[in-house]
Amino acid sequence: MKCREGCGACCIAPSISSPLPGMPHGKPAGERCLHLSVEQLCQLFGQPERPAVCSDFKADIEVCGNDQADAIRLIGWWEQMTAA
Repeated sequence: MKCREGCGACCIAPSISSPLPGMPHGKPAGERCLHLSVEQLCQLFGQPERPAVCSDFKADIEVCGNDQADAIRLIGWWEQMTAA
């Protein structure tokens, strides 16, 4: 599956435990990343500061569903199921 440009769910729904610019303690689940533009695009894409967890994420129908609302719901569910 190709990532849906302008979705941004992967920059909102999951937590990010690694530090990133402007978010030294990472990002809690459900909080919009500071680097998600108004166009719902990652402003760190392709930059060395982008966390590995973000670079390693691969869009998949099981995680992303059919649209942004599905993706936020599904990624949020996975976040809850895998929380420590």
